[in-house]
Amino acid sequence: MRTRSSTSSRTSRVTRVRAPSSVAPWVRTRLRAAPGAACALALLVAFTACLAAAFPRAVDRYEDAGLRSAVAEAPAEQTTVQFYAQQSTTELPPEEWESALRQDTLREQYARVLAAVEQPLVIDRAQSSYGVRTTKPLVALDRWLPQPSGLPAEVSLVAQNGLADHARLSTGRLPRTTGPVTPRSRAVEAAVTTETAERLRIKVGSVIHVPGVTREPLAVRVTGIVTPREPQGAYWSTQPLLRTPSLMRKLDVIPPANTYWLGALLLPPDAAPVLLGTPGDPERYWQLAPSAASLNARDLPGLSSSLAALVSGPGLLAVRQATDPAADANTGLDTVLRSHQRLRDGIAPLVSVAAFGTGTVAAVVLLMAGGLAADRRRTELALLRARGGSLRGVTGRLLAETAVVAVPAGAAGLVVALLAVPTTRHAHAVVAAAAVTLLACAALPVSAAARHAVVRVHGAREDLTSVRPSRRRTVAEVTLLVLALGAVVALRRRGTDGSGSSDPGISGASEALGASGASGASGDHLVSLAPVLVGIIAALVLVRLYPLPLRRLARRVGRLRGAVGYLSLARAGRTPVSAVLPLLALLTALTTAAFGGSVLAGVADVRDRAALSSTGADARVEALQALPAALPDQVRRSPGVREVSPVNIAYNVTPDDGAQPVTLVGVDPGSYASLARRTTLGTFPEAVLKPKGSPRSDVLPALASPSLADRFGTRPFSVRLDDGSLVSLRITLVRETTPAAPGGDFLVVDRARLPGLPEPTAGETGPTTLLVTGSHLDGAALRALTGGDADVRLRSEALARYIDSPLQAGAERVYTAAVAAGAGFATLALLLTLIRSAPERTALLARLRTMGLTRAQGRRLLILESLPQSLTATLGGTLAGWAAVRLLSPGIDLTTVALATATDSAPAGAHLRTDPWSLLVPALAVVILTTGIAAAQAWWTGRRSSVRELRVGDPR
Repeated sequence: MRTRSSTSSRTSRVTRVRAPSSVAPWVRTRLRAAPGAACALALLVAFTACLAAAFPRAVDRYEDAGLRSAVAEAPAEQTTVQFYAQQSTTELPPEEWESALRQDTLREQYARVLAAVEQPLVIDRAQSSYGVRTTKPLVALDRWLPQPSGLPAEVSLVAQNGLADHARLSTGRLPRTTGPVTPRSRAVEAAVTTETAERLRIKVGSVIHVPGVTREPLAVRVTGIVTPREPQGAYWSTQPLLRTPSLMRKLDVIPPANTYWLGALLLPPDAAPVLLGTPGDPERYWQLAPSAASLNARDLPGLSSSLAALVSGPGLLAVRQATDPAADANTGLDTVLRSHQRLRDGIAPLVSVAAFGTGTVAAVVLLMAGGLAADRRRTELALLRARGGSLRGVTGRLLAETAVVAVPAGAAGLVVALLAVPTTRHAHAVVAAAAVTLLACAALPVSAAARHAVVRVHGAREDLTSVRPSRRRTVAEVTLLVLALGAVVALRRRGTDGSGSSDPGISGASEALGASGASGASGDHLVSLAPVLVGIIAALVLVRLYPLPLRRLARRVGRLRGAVGYLSLARAGRTPVSAVLPLLALLTALTTAAFGGSVLAGVADVRDRAALSSTGADARVEALQALPAALPDQVRRSPGVREVSPVNIAYNVTPDDGAQPVTLVGVDPGSYASLARRTTLGTFPEAVLKPKGSPRSDVLPALASPSLADRFGTRPFSVRLDDGSLVSLRITLVRETTPAAPGGDFLVVDRARLPGLPEPTAGETGPTTLLVTGSHLDGAALRALTGGDADVRLRSEALARYIDSPLQAGAERVYTAAVAAGAGFATLALLLTLIRSAPERTALLARLRTMGLTRAQGRRLLILESLPQSLTATLGGTLAGWAAVRLLSPGIDLTTVALATATDSAPAGAHLRTDPWSLLVPALAVVILTTGIAAAQAWWTGRRSSVRELRVGDPR
């Protein structure tokens, strides 16, 4: 009994004791075992997710800024939506017309007009306005107003709302009404702007009389002079006459007695009915200014649709119901939007090229990180599979431990991108960061599943010289080759802007790319992937060809004395098959960098040539009349000036055939020929402009543009100068352009031989234009020398205008950042490759040192071992970059990216050309980096003890 009871008590005590768990938590154990690898993965995922999320937001920012700038910088009279209803278009009794012009009626109609506007079009109510104006100018009956040519001044009467809110009172008081104003009122009050008062000599208290209809003239008394608060705002600039008077010309009057002043008198809104008593045909109007700050590039399709509905659709019907059945609309905002859309569609594919290239390299780096982790844990995973671990269970645990690190890191990168690049749209950033996180989570499990799908005790050799390509790999390579060729052909045929290729042998132009792409990207992603596909094909081809030269070199080097060369080639030949990923990353990065660098260099070259074409030299001083004869010498003494070429330009010289006038340029042959050589604008020898026969010959040799050469041939012809004298010319040389008259037709002759003109340094009459060359020219000093009587244009200022466009500048910044990020990821791929092989190299050096290998020989061994791969990547990347630029250049016109607007000075044929620096510098950087890392590893290994590497049973 005692034994049984004691046994039962022990049993009960055993059952009450909680058995410890025999299985440790997998995720926590793995993270504690390798905290450094987990931190490195977190940093990589966070950085990649941040870049991926920031890219679409950066594109949104510069596209929004470009659209807002395009609308804000366009003239307000073009961007404002104007509704108007004239008196003559609607038959109404006089009483109803008088009531329709009252302030209360117009205010109510204005509110209903605003209600007809649909989103996403947003109206800037602060700059919008309504009122009544005369459509025909009224002749001022007062002789005291200025009359430049004897014609009386004319005025326009405008009763617009909100004058007190948009102007500051300079003198006097604002106009007002003292009682009901009717078409029969004899006098009203008005205000004028400071510019109108200055040019028309109007003062406070001045009375201006305008004709009436079946009544005595209307007296308009000026009670105040106002200064616009925002002169360039839509309130004042939709009708610039409100702010600034104009000097007009009558076409039916013989000059010079055909000029007269036209100004505006600003009446109070309640005085609008008085306009019915004048012959000015008054009309009501409602002006809706768009809010540029509320525009978004992603809303362009909806914005265009809303604008079309407002101007010629249901919106116009609603406006007519609210105002007048005969009301009409007018705006140029649709033209501004279409112009911006074409510019945006031309830029988007080029930016997509950099995005796809960098994205490909980043994806390869994430896959390499997963492969490196799987390779580091090869023995552990093989042991788990050998002890019965299922493939699903092992990959599931690997996915869990990776997700614990990658998901928070991806979320952190997304938050940083959202804070660093603020925009109103978040969906694309979230999707991009999620894609990066998902790829990072899947890289390790997928790599492990591919390597351990079959349980093996010992793995076979997996180096390039022993593994033959499979049929699946061959099919995949052929498929990529077909895709790359299709992308290249598509880009060559259509171009990045969809306007067709400039290659004369390729036809089939297409319409501009649509606006439906997300984040402004082109819908044709295959075209944007073309440089990436070229790099992929080059990588696959090089991987196939890589073992062939190594085998031959190894046999030749094996016959030589010394083991270092043979060992290095043997080690290089045993590069694992997985090395295709780093090679792919390097080639893609080098191809994208070469393509991107060529684009950026081409953009800079186009801008520089366009700026040079607009000025003809580093600076251009030009006037309609002759400049002072002493001015050229004064300009030569200015800071930074190297040379001054004086020329005389006559823009309307009439040839003897009576056809269109031509531009005649009189130059000093010596200085002008030197200028042409320096600027490369129509280089010619100085002797061309000098007669070959008698120096007193009446026929002057001329340099001409191609169209004038076709027009006049080589026969002598005459032109009539402004003073009526005739000059006989003969075309002796043809050039596409010339510094004095870039972008147009021209005739260039010796200035000294033109009749009526003295020598360049004689007399008081000087040239009309000075072409200045030099460096760091001072524009303010040149303008001070001219005294404001000449137009001074600097090449540097013209270049700055091309760079100021938010759309082009933003796209260029994003492109540069994408290329730089791609280079960084390629460097990281190279480092991952070297880290992966570092333990094996360290063990090799330790073992070889026991056999007598010196430290110098160890350094040479590692350097020579790394050279075949780095040289292969360098050569392949250079060739792939050169091929991508050469293949895609016919379809890429850099003018759209380089220039803010299409100008006459834009150089023709601004196509992509190979930039040698973009090809060679990244390639040499790969070789230097690889060699430096190998030398550093050999140096560090030589300073460490080799006991660990020589342990028996170490798998290395």
